[in-house]
Amino acid sequence: MPAQTLEVKNLQLWRGERHVLRGVEFALDCGACLEVAGANGAGKTTLLRAICGLAYPEEGEVLWKGEDVRRNLPAFHSSLTYLGHEPPLKADLSARENLRYWVGVRRRVDADSLDAALERVGAQRWSDRLVRTLSAGQRRRVTLAGLALLAVPLWLLDEPTTHLDADGQQLVGSLIGEQLGRGGMVVAAVHHALPIALRDSRRLELPL
Repeated sequence: MPAQTLEVKNLQLWRGERHVLRGVEFALDCGACLEVAGANGAGKTTLLRAICGLAYPEEGEVLWKGEDVRRNLPAFHSSLTYLGHEPPLKADLSARENLRYWVGVRRRVDADSLDAALERVGAQRWSDRLVRTLSAGQRRRVTLAGLALLAVPLWLLDEPTTHLDADGQQLVGSLIGEQLGRGGMVVAAVHHALPIALRDSRRLELPL
């Protein structure tokens, strides 16, 4: 089986007359993290969406295990999770119910695993409250619990520390460290450096 690698080659993407992604290239191996930085409007979110197939570049390709992901997007999607600015949670379900259904469509998850994940992110106390009653930071913590439960090799994260206090930001760093420690990969759009101290963490600066 080919090694798990992510390669982005010469991505070119326009929005109308604006050239957003201009020949973006990088390669990522198991256990590596790439922080994508740049000013507002530089294309950080667009790059993440192009990688996972939600945005279509005019040129270039994304390779997973050496194969163009567009040849089999469902198979590629089974290997990744993408977390955008808005948590993928239903407002009228509880935090626990959201995780049960969100994670459950991808893999079997039992009550003990749910409890452990909620406890890990500090969300156990309000796990049975409806999501619409939670603060933005609390919803972000629920999302982080789901991220850990999904157990996929590739994380694509758009500003993962948004709405979090200092402890929550350190939690994000710990979860990313655990993901890399088990051989996973992370591509994260950031405004500020992630709170991680890792040897294989790189930075890609997108021009405005």
